Amino acid sequence: MQTVVGVRFKKAGKIYYFAPGEFILTAGSCVIVETARGLEYGEVVVGPREVEDENIVAPLKTVQRKATAEDEVKVNENRSKEKEAFTICEQKIKTHALNMKLVDVEYTFDVNKIIFYFTAEGRIDFRELVKDLAAVFRTRIELRQIGVRDEAKMMGGIGCCGRPLCCSTFLGDFEPVSIRMAKDQKLSLNPAKISGICGRLMCCLKYENDSYGSCCKKVAAPVVGREVVTVDGYGKVTSVNQAKRTVAVLLDNSNIIVIPWEEVVEKDNNA
Repeated sequence: MQTVVGVRFKKAGKIYYFAPGEFILTAGSCVIVETARGLEYGEVVVGPREVEDENIVAPLKTVQRKATAEDEVKVNENRSKEKEAFTICEQKIKTHALNMKLVDVEYTFDVNKIIFYFTAEGRIDFRELVKDLAAVFRTRIELRQIGVRDEAKMMGGIGCCGRPLCCSTFLGDFEPVSIRMAKDQKLSLNPAKISGICGRLMCCLKYENDSYGSCCKKVAAPVVGREVVTVDGYGKVTSVNQAKRTVAVLLDNSNIIVIPWEEVVEKDNNA
């Protein structure tokens, strides 16, 4: 068993685990750790906990130190530099007439590298752009092409539900989302209604699908199109609301009623 803490470098970024070493850390503590990109400033989001040795991804690095007020000042300075670097890079992109869209700029804590995130429809030859940027900033330059889902995560925004995007607020990783999930939840298959601002299927289809699945396993929902018997007479199921556990029934007298699905009984056509 080893003790680890979970550290996140961005608001809704992936959580990475480190050994706390001699430091007493709790959720909310800011720390300086060594990563593949160099020294980074992060926040502890998962407090100390014991983990089996086989569940640890080697090598497990140790927290370098707790962050100080000076470190926070340096982080804020880097944020200001990122805005300036964004403007300069956009100008260089126009100069080289590259068909790419700059999305974000990120300085590593030790300013050992600057990462420029961009989107493009195809492959981009940005070798000359990198040379120009390196000449301006005099540090290591990395241009990283990202997809539309990553772009939405970085840019943020408001979803069709009226709330901030899940990916930019709390989802650390993207999970596969399929059209089958929308079908299982009896949702409209109109792409405009089940797609997020990134143009891909909404992430919430994934984590809501588990709830719908467990709900259906507990009590089998009536099947759409099935003839049933209700307290108001015979009818046919026209729709099912899994979340509310209700069904809409078109009665033989042409009226439509919405009732809990436990109150309908399948009609026995052999009776």
